[in-house]
Amino acid sequence: MHPTAAHRRSRITPEDIRQIAFTLVERHGRRALGYACEAISEMEDKGETESAAAWRALKSEIEDALTGRIQSASRVQLH
Repeated sequence: MHPTAAHRRSRITPEDIRQIAFTLVERHGRRALGYACEAISEMEDKGETESAAAWRALKSEIEDALTGRIQSASRVQLH
């Protein structure tokens, strides 16, 4: 039996989130933050709370990357 999309466990690591964030920032600059906000809104509208939460984590990393609080090679710390 395969889990449905709503019940799948994510295999994305904090390091993956960091890499995705920096890739988005490198490709889109400050627009990356807007894309994350749009994705959060879309996921919430669809009732996909886990996906929205993942995008919130990504948004936080994007914000930190844009402000220089983190570097792509810096150690990931969860709070």
